[in-house]
Amino acid sequence: MNLVELTERLHAIRDRNDWRQFHSPKNLAMAASVEMSELVEIFQWLTEDQSRQLPADKLAHAGQEVGDIVLYLLLLCSELGLDMDEVVRSKLADSEKRFGS
Repeated sequence: MNLVELTERLHAIRDRNDWRQFHSPKNLAMAASVEMSELVEIFQWLTEDQSRQLPADKLAHAGQEVGDIVLYLLLLCSELGLDMDEVVRSKLADSEKRFGS
């Protein structure tokens, strides 16, 4: 996954639609949260086993929501001047130190 290319493509969509005015860090964080809530809703009331064996339509829906979340997080990183690859690798390294690799 080339995060730079994905971010450039997102910026092209944003710019074509004049959405930058709405893409403050606050709004992007809120939008990612809303999408996460939509992902959570797919699993609401399922048992642990059911959540691991989603029917094809629910699995596809979950994939769409995961995609939405990742794209909003890419835009948020861009607006904050963060490098997504760097922050994820840093957090992973921290988790490896804290919890073992």
